[in-house]
Amino acid sequence: MAQLDTLDLIVLAVLLAGTLAYFTKGTYWGIPKDPYAGSYSAANGAKVAKTRNILEKMDETGKNCVVFYGSQTGTAEDYASRLAKEGSSRFGLKTMVADLEDYDYENLDTFPDDKVAMFVLATYGEGEPTDNAVEFYEFITGESVSFSGGGGEEEKPLSNLKFVAFGLGNNTYEHYNSMVRRVNTALTKLGAVRIGQAGEGDDGAGTMEEDFLAWKEPMWAELAEKVGLEEREAVYEPNYDVNEREDMSPESNAVYLGEPNKNHLEGTSKGPYNSHNPYIAPIAESREIFTVKDRNCLHMEIDISGSNLSYQTGDHVAVWPTNAGKEVDRFLNILGLSEKRNRVISVKGLDPTSKAPFPTPTTYDAVVRYHMEICGAVSRQFVSSLAGFAPDEASKAEMTKLGTDKDYFQEKVSSQYLNIAQVLESVNNSTVWSNVPFSIMIEGVHKIQPRYYSISSSSLVQKDKISITAVVEEIRVAGAEHIVKGVTTNYLLALKQKQHGDPHPDPHGLTYNITGPRNKYDGIHVPIHVRHSNFKLPSDPSKPIIMVGPGSGVAPFRGFIQERAAQARAGQKVGKTILFYGCRRQSEDFLYKDEWDTYAQALGPIFQLITAFSREQAEKVYVQQRLRENAKEVNDLLQNQTANFYVCGDASNMAREVSIILGQIIAEQRGLPIEKAEEIVKNMRSSNQYQEDVWS
Repeated sequence: MAQLDTLDLIVLAVLLAGTLAYFTKGTYWGIPKDPYAGSYSAANGAKVAKTRNILEKMDETGKNCVVFYGSQTGTAEDYASRLAKEGSSRFGLKTMVADLEDYDYENLDTFPDDKVAMFVLATYGEGEPTDNAVEFYEFITGESVSFSGGGGEEEKPLSNLKFVAFGLGNNTYEHYNSMVRRVNTALTKLGAVRIGQAGEGDDGAGTMEEDFLAWKEPMWAELAEKVGLEEREAVYEPNYDVNEREDMSPESNAVYLGEPNKNHLEGTSKGPYNSHNPYIAPIAESREIFTVKDRNCLHMEIDISGSNLSYQTGDHVAVWPTNAGKEVDRFLNILGLSEKRNRVISVKGLDPTSKAPFPTPTTYDAVVRYHMEICGAVSRQFVSSLAGFAPDEASKAEMTKLGTDKDYFQEKVSSQYLNIAQVLESVNNSTVWSNVPFSIMIEGVHKIQPRYYSISSSSLVQKDKISITAVVEEIRVAGAEHIVKGVTTNYLLALKQKQHGDPHPDPHGLTYNITGPRNKYDGIHVPIHVRHSNFKLPSDPSKPIIMVGPGSGVAPFRGFIQERAAQARAGQKVGKTILFYGCRRQSEDFLYKDEWDTYAQALGPIFQLITAFSREQAEKVYVQQRLRENAKEVNDLLQNQTANFYVCGDASNMAREVSIILGQIIAEQRGLPIEKAEEIVKNMRSSNQYQEDVWS
């Protein structure tokens, strides 16, 4: 009996423990792991938001204005931060910046009428929301939106919501600024009241910054009137406290020297690898594929075996760049920080809703080298904000003029492609700008962003290796002494030189810390992650495809054809496969020249390579002309076999012209008015029969 009593007690104890565990789940144990726990925010010790209720968050922190952002490359996030900063300094708004994916939106119908929501929304790809805005976009544009208060049943559930909207787009894409347009329509349909116009910035025309500046002034004026704000003289108030740590050494294991998060710092990097957490991938192979001395195009094979990373043919690989030593030195020199470059600093957000954009404690050198886009374009507004910290009155006057005179800024800065350190040098090269707070540089210089490249291999053929095809970029500025060098492609070129035995690689006079923080990359590794794309082969390999990809735009099509050749060798039926490819001269920059014959042997007559060598004759010939010359076959494949049509490369010229010419081909071959043909092309895009992977 005593044994039975003991057993009963044990069973009761287990049941009690199980009951307690169930009802305290997520409080004391079994807390779901944050998928971005390895990101800089967790590494920095920043508190992850305890609530996904934006109104609770605003009440907790005393905010009356939230600036949401949907950002893919960091630009929209930067504009959101600038809006929040300006609202606080000029109008006394209690602002916060919010990532759209961090909150739920069912309670927007209870948004108080004394608060304001701002939306800064980038359009990604073919009119799609950015990755962090997908959930919000699908919710707010859904056919039957259901709010927490049953708002979906009301005619105007968001009647209390006052909002501001600005979009970032590119007019070379068909769905220009569609994200901000659709969200604006959805919000107003639900009863929300927009303040000011829905602004639209155009990266394709190169006017994004001026579009933003022109939009925000009338918006602020209307917002001030509607909400009763009073403008005051804007005085710089730092968002971050930058504290120099005399008690710490850069050799300390607790100091970040460029590592993206705590796991990397501790040498225990683990997945999932994503835009918050790169995989330090070995470079299995690298080679030059141009045959001229003054231009470079790299082919790299990146080993992802053992990383749990995977890709599909047509996806993108993101490379995390490092700034060139020359530009790091320039930046630190002009700010008078050279001698303190290795001093340890802690950076802390002064507002409970803000956090440092990189892990700390760290050093000035590490921040500038690994975390700041110091070679990026400079905003006129940022230049204006630095005028008050100029070393003398003449410099202050020049910075003020640059910040207020649009045409003068274009002449002196934008047209010369100057970065921020070069601007400061040009204004006063003899004196360091030692009065500039480092905090304002953290706020005003974008976070450095990964660069995305179309993967040029087939996942069917080499699932554990990702191929990259990258032309090393440079811009020769007319009338200027300097040549603008691509940050990431020259970094990759340095890695290639290192792998081929050069102990001190310096592509185009640039040096990079290619061994990485604490020499963890040893010169033959590169930080990457994979971004999935909708640029895909048809699921049925027997369906014909037509590809247009001049220059490095051929990258994804090498993967497409590589895959189709493998399918043909395996005995599968493969449809007609046509590639329109162009370059300058077949003896100089004909990418993968020797490979196409190999693929042709596998595919036989179904594979057709149509080339355009622009500089081998008096009159330049491009892929657009070759497309027109083959109008009948192109139209037959599209009309009779519903072939898929793909374009990869320059958006502003080549891709736009290809789209126009395709409409003309359809009109001529089918005897249709051009308007009807253009409608057919538009429908091809909507149905994914026409796909683009293009860049400005």
